Order: sequence, then structure tokens, then C-alpha cells
Amino acid sequence: MIFSSVTFLYYFLPAFLICYFAVPGVRAKNFVLLAFSLVFYGWGGFANVAVLAVSILMNYAMAMAIGRGTPRHRLRMLSLAVALNLAGLIVFKYSGFLAENINLLLPEALALPVVHLPLPLGISFFTFHAISYLVDVYRGRVRANGRLEEIVIYITMFPQLVAGPIVRYSTISRRIHDRRTTIGRVSAGLRIFVIGLSWKVLIADEVAPLASVVFDQTSQPGFIAAWLGVLAYALQIYFDFGGYSNMAIGLALAMGLKFPRNFRTPYGSQSITDFWRRWHMSLSSWFRDYVYIPLGGNRRGHLHTALNLWTVFLLCGLWHGASWTFVIWGAHHGAFLVLERTAFGRWLKRAPVVIAHAYTLLVVLTGWVWFRANDLANAADMFAGLAGLNGFEAPTTGLLQALQPLTIAMMILGWPLAMFGLPRPPRGLAAHPGRLKAYALGDSIAALALFILCVITVGAAAYSPFLYFRF
Repeated sequence: MIFSSVTFLYYFLPAFLICYFAVPGVRAKNFVLLAFSLVFYGWGGFANVAVLAVSILMNYAMAMAIGRGTPRHRLRMLSLAVALNLAGLIVFKYSGFLAENINLLLPEALALPVVHLPLPLGISFFTFHAISYLVDVYRGRVRANGRLEEIVIYITMFPQLVAGPIVRYSTISRRIHDRRTTIGRVSAGLRIFVIGLSWKVLIADEVAPLASVVFDQTSQPGFIAAWLGVLAYALQIYFDFGGYSNMAIGLALAMGLKFPRNFRTPYGSQSITDFWRRWHMSLSSWFRDYVYIPLGGNRRGHLHTALNLWTVFLLCGLWHGASWTFVIWGAHHGAFLVLERTAFGRWLKRAPVVIAHAYTLLVVLTGWVWFRANDLANAADMFAGLAGLNGFEAPTTGLLQALQPLTIAMMILGWPLAMFGLPRPPRGLAAHPGRLKAYALGDSIAALALFILCVITVGAAAYSPFLYFRF
């Protein structure tokens, strides 16, 4: 089940909101949230629920063990718990990839069996949720919670379970058992939800066929086709994942919870360092706090800093998928982050904004080629097309069919929106109650119109999953 589906919008969400706001008290609301979260997650199959249940029970028990005993005992328990979490992730997500690459070094008679297990929905996200909880318990930032039901709610709450954002227990622990729902929060939350839904349905899904034609159906794309495909995919992944994050954040706010912001106009960045402060912010901050800083951060000289950055982004690439294209994507970003810590970075800060912005976009767009490509050969074809090595011929029939007027309109609308964000309210509006009331009414009408348009579009469109569900 996905947020932009008929099942969710027409049935699940209305039923959840009615039940959630109908019951009194936080404990009753938690029970409703837990029940609906299990239905939401179990929609993909009972095996998903079984894996999630094992993970929750294991991490609950390990957190209790980490929370007591001598420092040495607590460190051992933390190491074991993190190892168990990573072992589960490796078995399900990387066992086939590892076997394929090990077999390249072994004689055929000793080749390992290559098994690609079905990937439990959202395993990368709930594993990172659990690890952050365990480490924070060890560091003393939070106490191990002896109430199993609250840990279950933290891990399973459906808005963030399958595709983030990555929510740390320390930021949400109090509100799990003590929160208020107000008309203002519900209104603001549903507005954020509608914005996210419109990003996904009206922009990401509209430009997706253009990216698919170029990456999946065009052999040796020409210059125009290659750039159209990359520009379309850059918009697709931003408005798809950014839209999902907004929907999750909006639903949480309506329930009285608070999830961290995950995107902040990343395509308006003026360096790759700045880009990673704005893109998938909950993931980049997770790697900073739980990998980069424990490795030493930037405290041990330039060489160690460079090695730490490379390590983090190689792991970041692998986190996204078991493929060499993802590893190279991580190395691609790591290389430019290291470069920006040299004299080049100091020059970039003094460079004209247009040049800094163009450099950042070029690095990000070429990085998306590795991220989206089906394999290394597909990536090589795309890079050849971007450089003009495949020619400058007119677009193919398939590409022209994908370039519908609405697709072109969303490309034109999407890029300014991705770089600069939504228009802000006029300054000084609060000093004029009449104008403020009229602005709020217009904003509400626009949100309602967007929601109706999205619901109609979802009802008439084919199934379109979120890109990050596969991670």
C-alpha cells in the first residue's frame, strides 16, 4: 500500500483519521496507530510483519541490556546488537550481491550459490531507526524504554516505516506518550500532506515516463535525449521522495507528532557540501552522527577526514542498493566532498553564485546517472550521450511520445520549485488581520483543489510505487 494509491486515499486514510480522532486519550490513540500501522505494513505480505516483529523484539531486549551493567558490558551488548541488525540487513539485501562478486574470484567448482531473497519492505529504514535508538541508549541520550508497546509504535508507525524520514527515538519519545492534537496542527499537517501528494502525483509521476524511456528503452541516447532523461529523473526522484517525506511529516503533525524535515530545496545548493545539508537530511545527519563523527570526523587532519568522508559515502551508496552503480554514486559524491575541503572549496565560496550553482547541478545530475542506470554499460551509454558522443540527432518516436504537453509543463514548473521552493507569504501579513484571513482562506481553497485533483488523478492513473520503497 502506498500513500498515492486508491486503497490508501479512498479507504485506509479516512478510516484511520476517523478512528484516531474518535477515541479519547493518548493510549487509545496509540492503539489505533499501532493497529493501522500493522495493517499498512502487512498489506505487503505476512513475511514482512514477521521480519519486523523479530527486529523489534530483538532490539527491545538489547536496549534493556545496554541500559544497565558495567561500561564494558554495555559496550559489548551494543556491539552485538548493531552486528545483529547489520547481519539481518546484509542477509536480505546484500547476500546475492556479495556471492556474485566473491564468485568472480573463485574457481567455478567452488562457486557460491547466488540467492536474491525478497527484500522486506523498508528494512533499510527500520534498521537505521533501531541502531540510532540503541546507540543513543548507550550514550545516555535516552533511557531504555521498558514499555514494549511504545517501542513497537516508534518502529512501526506507518507514516515513516517504509521510506522515512529516519526519526530518532530521542526526538519523539516524549510525544509517544504525551501529545496533543489541535485544529491548528491537524490543518497544517493535512496541508503539508496535500503538498507532498501533489508533488508525487502531479510532478514525479508525470515526468517519470520520460526518464524511463531514456534509461530503459533507448540504446545509446543522443545528446538531447540523454539530457532530457537526466533532467526528468532528477525531478522525479526529488518530487517522489520529497513528496513522500512531506506526506509522512504532514500525517505525523496531524497526529500531534513531529518528524524531522528531510529536504530543503536541494537543487538550489551552491556546493556538494551544501547539497548534503539539504538532501535526505535525516539520512545524512544519521551517517554524520553514527559513522562520520565516531570515525574521527575532521579532527585528525586532512587525510583522515578524506578517508572518513569516502567511507561514509561508500556506505551511503551501498545503503541505497546492492549494486556497483550505487557504490560508484557514493564514491562520486565522496570525491567532490573531499575536493571541496581543498583550495577548490575556498575558491568555490568566492566564485559567482551562478558558477557555484552550475557546478553543483552538474555534479548532482551526473551522479544521478549512476544512481538510475540499470548497470555499468547503461551508465556508460548515458555519459556518452551527455557528452555528445552518440550524436545530436532528433529525439526518437518513443521520446516524442513521452514528451506530452503536461510533461513539458511539469518540467518547466518543477525546476524552479525544486531550486527555490514554494512562494512565501507576503511580508507584514500578520499586521493586517483582514488580509491574513483572506490569504489563509485562499491557501485552504488551493490545498483543497490540489487534493481533489490528486484524488481524481490517482483514481484514473496506473499504479506508481515510490522510488525509495526498494531501499
